[in-house]
Amino acid sequence: MIRCFPLLEDGVFSGSDFLLSVLTALICGLFIACLFMVKNRCSRSLAVTLVMLPAIVAVVIILVNGNVGYGVAVAGAFSLVRFRSAPGRSQDISIIFLTMAVGLACGMGYLGVAAAVTLIISLVSLLLNLSDFGGSSRAERELKIKVPEDLDFEGRFEEIFKSFLDRYELESVKTANMGTIYVLQYNVTMRPGVTVKSMIDEIRKHNGNLEVNLSRPEIAMDEL
Repeated sequence: MIRCFPLLEDGVFSGSDFLLSVLTALICGLFIACLFMVKNRCSRSLAVTLVMLPAIVAVVIILVNGNVGYGVAVAGAFSLVRFRSAPGRSQDISIIFLTMAVGLACGMGYLGVAAAVTLIISLVSLLLNLSDFGGSSRAERELKIKVPEDLDFEGRFEEIFKSFLDRYELESVKTANMGTIYVLQYNVTMRPGVTVKSMIDEIRKHNGNLEVNLSRPEIAMDEL
């Protein structure tokens, strides 16, 4: 692998090389942040961090200048950041690792590699987000039905489900309101062309006109 320019010459880096490395890191960080904010929940703090982190890492790498002892100390300092931070989504952590890798490449003088990695991985991440890769089906829903305690709910809604749903599965049954109400939770897949209102109206005829809730399934926060 060939460096894009000689960042270090006899342990000394020039001012122009230093500025070029930091500027490239900032541009790469800005590009990563802009693409990450598309189709992603991104706080202002995380967006600013994604812009600044590559430049900070690049400066640290330049200052370390290949010294193994300094490198170990810096690695230990970076490890503290993980334990002082609130847990986040795995995708947030992966994008932070990307910005650190870009900063590392810039600090070592591999500006072409930094730009290529930024462009390729950011575009791949954007395409995966736009295509909803790994997401749940659009027709999948979470159905909660409340029934009075004196109502025999076993098989009571089967015919309704067969008319409006492609798939249904009882996930849980629990009591509420001091045991006077049962809450049935189903994981269901809506049949194409059916209306939600029609299904809910039919269910209300069989559950004593109590509350019926149809929503998208909650996805647990994935952490590393």
